[in-house]
Amino acid sequence: MSTAVQERPAPGRVPGGGISARRAVIRWALRLLRREWRQQFLILALITLAVAATVVASTVATDTPAPVAGVLGTAQDAASLSGPPAQMNAGIHELQSRYGQTDLIENESVQIPGTLNTFDLRAQDPHGPFGGPMLSLVSGQYPAAADEIAVTSGVAADFGLAVGRHWTIAGRTWRVTGIVTNPESLLDEFALVTPGQVTAPDDVTVLFNAPRDAPALVASTGMHITTARTVVNSNEINPETISVTAAVLGMLLIALVGIGGFTVLAQRRLRAIGMLAAQGATQRHIRLVIRANGAATGVVGALAGFVLGFLAWLAYRPRAEQSAHHLMGVFQLPWTVIAISMGLAIIATYFAASRPAKAIARTPIVAALAGRPPAPKRTRHLAVPVGLCFLVGAFLLFGVAGAGPAGDQNTQMDALVVGFIALAVAIVLLAPALLGVVAYAGRRAPVAIRLALRDLSRYRARSGPALAAISLSTMIAVLICVASAARFGNVLDYAGPNLTSSQLIVYTPSGPYGGPQRNGPAVPAATEAQAQHVAQEIAADLGTTRMITLETTSAGVTHAAPGRSWSGPVYVATPQLLTAFGINASQVNPDADILTMRPGLSTMSLMQLTYGNQGPGGNGRSGNDQWPCPPGSCKANPPIQEVSQLPSGTSAPNTVITEHAVATLGLQGSVTTAGWLIQLPTGLTAAQITTAQELAAGAPGTSVETRNSIPSLTQIVDAATLFGLVLALAILGLSVGLVRSEAARDLRTLTAAGAAPATRRTITAVTAGALAFTGAVVGIAGGYLAAVGFFRTNQLDALSSLSSIPVANLLLLLVGMPVAAMVIGWLVAGREPADLSSQPLE
Repeated sequence: MSTAVQERPAPGRVPGGGISARRAVIRWALRLLRREWRQQFLILALITLAVAATVVASTVATDTPAPVAGVLGTAQDAASLSGPPAQMNAGIHELQSRYGQTDLIENESVQIPGTLNTFDLRAQDPHGPFGGPMLSLVSGQYPAAADEIAVTSGVAADFGLAVGRHWTIAGRTWRVTGIVTNPESLLDEFALVTPGQVTAPDDVTVLFNAPRDAPALVASTGMHITTARTVVNSNEINPETISVTAAVLGMLLIALVGIGGFTVLAQRRLRAIGMLAAQGATQRHIRLVIRANGAATGVVGALAGFVLGFLAWLAYRPRAEQSAHHLMGVFQLPWTVIAISMGLAIIATYFAASRPAKAIARTPIVAALAGRPPAPKRTRHLAVPVGLCFLVGAFLLFGVAGAGPAGDQNTQMDALVVGFIALAVAIVLLAPALLGVVAYAGRRAPVAIRLALRDLSRYRARSGPALAAISLSTMIAVLICVASAARFGNVLDYAGPNLTSSQLIVYTPSGPYGGPQRNGPAVPAATEAQAQHVAQEIAADLGTTRMITLETTSAGVTHAAPGRSWSGPVYVATPQLLTAFGINASQVNPDADILTMRPGLSTMSLMQLTYGNQGPGGNGRSGNDQWPCPPGSCKANPPIQEVSQLPSGTSAPNTVITEHAVATLGLQGSVTTAGWLIQLPTGLTAAQITTAQELAAGAPGTSVETRNSIPSLTQIVDAATLFGLVLALAILGLSVGLVRSEAARDLRTLTAAGAAPATRRTITAVTAGALAFTGAVVGIAGGYLAAVGFFRTNQLDALSSLSSIPVANLLLLLVGMPVAAMVIGWLVAGREPADLSSQPLE
């Protein structure tokens, strides 16, 4: 018997190295990120800022609207009852018998002595089944006995109350047990008592859960029912949808910029990648290196952006609560939107790295070891036809959005979103072909310019995404400028700030623009003499005695054509008013009926001056679309004179009717005093505005108007232009370096042939200027294509709205941005390459 020892079989090898090889390649990609983070700083910064902006903007947008809990608590339905006690009790009994469990909130309005302000004496169970979210204890405890009461901080400040003190109000003496608030409405001032202590409520809110018969209940009883669905439907545009759309467009820009950044990284490590391939790495492994680096960049940027955005939200949350008038939780974030934006950041950088990864993986090993970049890839022939199809589709979608059904904002928003995406895809597909047009246009230019333009076309696979990103950033700025100019340029439905910061208007109660009556017990309105006395007190407090009396008549201005209607007051052009604004009598056409500062109003056709029975009573709206208008109550095409000295505020006397028209049309009997305009040489302070409002409260019905928060057209277009310039120049900073690095061999050849530093500077400057100018042209063209597509079918704003062109801002983008890019390119270029014979080892 014999034995034989067999040799142990060699273990089988996994093709391509298996998981171990992929793990090693990924670790090397992460080391690249740590070592080359400076080269990817722009991409990291853009991702971080984009995610941070999404976190803050989406949180503010979703948390600012009044929450459903502020109206319903935890219930699904609420019924508001008012009227005689028997009627309210019957409604309460019917709801309890039909739905069982209910939660009652009884309110009695109580006036604060010595003022017109009121607060609610509220009976509510703090531990009720549905009203819990509408109450929060700040300090002390909730009332538990019949003689106990808890008040809000505002009521405590008005009456000087503190926990433990006794307070006599509404004919009873109470002991204050705590400070409470309504976290869903910080403006809600009330005093809380136990249920049953409000004997004569003005209104009762009943919270309950109705299965599905709330409409039937309304039809059978006539009750005012609020449901969770009606509260949610009041927000026609979902802020989360807008946030996700903005995040998609932002990440598209980042992906286009990232293509260049990851190409630079791959070029810098071309020899190392060649060594990796020489040791047996497959094309899959090489692609994994760049893709893993891109995904890691996206993860780092997304996490950093979330942390930065969360810290910014913590800092801004108190101000957001103050402006929204309700509390917002620290972690009350739109987590779905944030997760989508962070996921989009990772996906964007991964796909941005995929394109250079494929190109580098196809590079032969010998060429990679020699440091020769891959040959430029020709643009696909189908890119232009497909891009044109997307362009046409975007134009049609904008038309659908403009012609959307009235009030159906969701349909319009969907069409706008898809239209913007289609337009962005069209620009991305057409950008490389446009670079070929640029190179063809410069074929007879001097050699330095010709080389720069040729390199843009030759390496269009790299410069094309950069051009698309610059075009999209410019297009966003152009769209904001054009849309704002179209809206603010409408002379009928005038938009903009109501007054300047140094102007204040005191309105009379009986005037057509008087303030609304306050809630609470009925108080006789002040007389015109009392209101004038209050206006004089306000003027004296502001340090002036000059007041411009604002008078109105029964006349108004209308436009007998479809579209926007007239908005804004029409005051009387008294001699005092004209003199106050430096208008001499000799400047006024004696036959003019209307004086205005609204540009273009004097040349508009189908204008009407209505009065008498057809007149709007001073509100400028009569609804009379007949043409020609009926004689004796309307004057067609009244003579209108433009006077630039009149103020431009929407509430200021920007349009006035002359005394000639008042006398001719017999309107003397309808002249009434609407208020008084007070002007100061400097802006009003917050303390002065508060004092004016307190003085106006002394005359019931008198109101004060100061400057609102609406920005002016100049502020909007300047901010949009600055945004487009900064973003485009940042993209150029990376893109020019990429294109010039790929043409480094040609630059070395030029240097060896004796090219002067001015030649190298010219090449870099022309590269930057050509990209900037082409991007500006494409961005402006894309912006106007979207605007024309929308306004051509819009019922309110037709194509004529685009006649207001923001020339200065467009010229700044079209001329200023290329000039700035050329200057920066000229200054940073010119340094002679360190080695003329070979590429340095990395």
